[in-house]
Amino acid sequence: MAGRTIFIRHSERDAWFLVNLWEMFQILRRERPDLLLSSGAGPIVPASIIGRYLFGCRVIYVETMTRMRNPSLTGRIMYRLAHRFVYQWPGLKSPFPKGTLVEPLQ
Repeated sequence: MAGRTIFIRHSERDAWFLVNLWEMFQILRRERPDLLLSSGAGPIVPASIIGRYLFGCRVIYVETMTRMRNPSLTGRIMYRLAHRFVYQWPGLKSPFPKGTLVEPLQ
């Protein structure tokens, strides 16, 4: 997959979520990745559901660095789906107690 870009429809909290599930199934069935890594964006949710439970992918999620005190909706969902959850600000320790704090890059 190196050097290729695959576009999907972006959905968050709407009917396109079902389309994303289908798109992710097709992509993951074809590509067979070992790892899914994301730093935000809602489409990682259907990718993680399909990848983790149907294809055995490991999932690492990095909460977006713009979230300093309050978690994103995607972060709250991915905290339960990801094998490893990383956040970038100490203010997120309370909502993500089992996550790993990694200071933002300067």
